Amino acid sequence: MQQHRLPSHQDLLRPSRSRTFTSRSRTFTSRSRTFTSRSRTFTSLLTAAAATAGLLMTALVPGAQAADNPYERGPAPTDASIEASRGPYATSQSSVSSLAVSGFGGGTIHYPTSTADGTFGAVVISPGFTAYESSIAWLGPRLASQGFVVFTIDTNTTLDQPDSRGRQLLAALDYLTQRSSVRTRVDASRLGVMGHSMGGGGSLEAAKSRTSLKAAIPLTGWNTDKTWPELRTPTLVVGADGDTVAPVATHSEPFYESLPGSLDKAYLELRGASHFTPNTSNTTIAKYSISWLKRFIDDDSRYEQFLCPLPRPSLTIAEYRGTCPHTA
Repeated sequence: MQQHRLPSHQDLLRPSRSRTFTSRSRTFTSRSRTFTSRSRTFTSLLTAAAATAGLLMTALVPGAQAADNPYERGPAPTDASIEASRGPYATSQSSVSSLAVSGFGGGTIHYPTSTADGTFGAVVISPGFTAYESSIAWLGPRLASQGFVVFTIDTNTTLDQPDSRGRQLLAALDYLTQRSSVRTRVDASRLGVMGHSMGGGGSLEAAKSRTSLKAAIPLTGWNTDKTWPELRTPTLVVGADGDTVAPVATHSEPFYESLPGSLDKAYLELRGASHFTPNTSNTTIAKYSISWLKRFIDDDSRYEQFLCPLPRPSLTIAEYRGTCPHTA
């Protein structure tokens, strides 16, 4: 017969193996939680590092684009980058003979050589009265290197008036988007116009005729029509304080003031400048033209910082007016 004995006093004091196992199990579970916590911390550090690397790539690589704006082109801008004589894109050019086109006098297309970023917005630029393409040629590679296709043109004759130059700007845009050798590089829905003197007056005429244009920039513009309430295109009017051909008081200022109050618009008056200042390389013209084209052709809000708050008077700026913040 099996005998059962009552537990002794020592048996009651001895720790049970079950309790020891439970204690070890709890210790193991605690260590497991600590490991899991450390694993989560390590994962968080990796995620943060990846995000930082992504931001750096966006800032450094011309092709990096923000997911919320498919039209952004190039790295995040700085004062130095938009004041530089060349932007981040390598460019090439193609000559267009006047014999191969109709409606304008031919010219030169400047464009980014890379196609990695897809299509680009485009700008056509007209010279002024008695002038040739060469007078505005410096703007071609300078703007193209910032991520645009730029067409600097000759007009049918050097004596063409602003209304004719406006039609020629539109004819050049149509050629650029429909027939040119670089048409597949151009987004036909994102176009702008610029011009000097009567070419500047022509840019206002073009914007009046084609309201789908995204940007217009008359440079020391001249036109007998002083009022432009019909315009629906964001417009940067550039005048010169020393202009005696198209004085700002009778041209650029009335142009700007007549634009609709609801329109995104700005007036930049160059200090110590003449009517012909836009005919040679000029950092102030380039900086604010690039910013305006980027903001409204590319819808790139990264360039808003150079336009709003309004730039203050400086050694190169006599006055700057505008509507801020911009809405388009």
